[in-house]
Amino acid sequence: MSMELVRLATTGSVDDGKSTLIGRLLYDTKQIFEDQMTAIELASENRGSDYVDLALLTDGLKAEREQGITIDVAYRYFATPKRKFVLADTPGHIQYTRNMVTGASTADIALVLVDARLGILEQTRRHSFLASLLGVPHLVVCVNKMDLVDYSQERYDEIVDEFREFATRLDVHDLRFVPISALKGDNVVKESDKMDWYNGRSVLHMLEDIYVGSDRNMIDCRLPVQYVVRPHRAEYADYRGYAGQVVGGVFKPGDDVVVLPSGFESKISGIDTFDGPIEEAMPPLSVTIRLDDDIDISRGDMICRPHNRPEVGHDIDAMICWLSETATLRPGSKYLIKHTTRWAKALVTDLQYRLDVNTLHRDESVDHLVLNEIGRIRLRTTVPLFFDSYRDNRETGSFILVDEATNATIGAGMITGPAQ
Repeated sequence: MSMELVRLATTGSVDDGKSTLIGRLLYDTKQIFEDQMTAIELASENRGSDYVDLALLTDGLKAEREQGITIDVAYRYFATPKRKFVLADTPGHIQYTRNMVTGASTADIALVLVDARLGILEQTRRHSFLASLLGVPHLVVCVNKMDLVDYSQERYDEIVDEFREFATRLDVHDLRFVPISALKGDNVVKESDKMDWYNGRSVLHMLEDIYVGSDRNMIDCRLPVQYVVRPHRAEYADYRGYAGQVVGGVFKPGDDVVVLPSGFESKISGIDTFDGPIEEAMPPLSVTIRLDDDIDISRGDMICRPHNRPEVGHDIDAMICWLSETATLRPGSKYLIKHTTRWAKALVTDLQYRLDVNTLHRDESVDHLVLNEIGRIRLRTTVPLFFDSYRDNRETGSFILVDEATNATIGAGMITGPAQ
């Protein structure tokens, strides 16, 4: 049986120790090759550091190493006997908010780093809100650099109380705290003996034990069709299957299904994978579904249950994070939209407000959005979309906007529901 894959994202203000925490996780779990360690030791020495700077394992860009900050999203992979992890190290600077959104958009768990000396800063609140907006189900607040405040329980409790008060304004279902020193390794992989007042678990043990199975939508059956499988071989002359990734619910042979937009109904005759037929398919498995009836189905269609269908419509309300350095979002602007496997043209019919992610204030007087700004918009598409709210399903509730002239991705959106 394959191990469960969990996606992580580190967030927080610049220089709070995100890259160092990742380096420590990789180092203490023996995930670093000898030549990598030699290169890091040499780079640390060249920078004049009197210690091995584990942050250099993730700060791969030359500009990042020179400035000692994270600019791009760095991905690292590691595994323990319990789980496999994909870890995104996201930048802390405000001008790289779009990079943070990219890194956290698929995360199951967000690690929020807080410098114990400085406490909760503007960017800490910004990233925590964005993690909440992006629907990250679990937040682990790591109060870092405890060695620089003499492992003070009083200082740790102050930060925990302040963050809890702020978190009452967020949509966070699972919030945890842990005091750490990423540089020294305290409470990162092993429990520290320098904070005997802390009775909780280390960061790694939390990551291994947080239950993520219920985070995916297992009720609403959704399979956006990616490809129609018709093998060009004589022995498979009658084979017709519909390939895609299950993004919601559980499909089984014999289930009644309906295909959108046609509305034709059928039954599942079989579910195939690369390794052979299976008896049930659930997120995030990629499968090929065969039906009893020969129905005209193409890429962008959706297979679901007859009595549990997504919303269908041309008009949607959504939160949008603007990613373009050059273009601005304005009412009346036209873009391409990619939603699941479906492409369409879209018109921005209304910009309702811009959200100040620091104060959560809604500015309804704005007439445009620029790079890194977040707002609520209304879109009209040329073909109907089959969607759920982002709160109910992150896959069927998200989309990207693409500049038709340059083919650049310029916006990332989260559907709140049909236009009201």
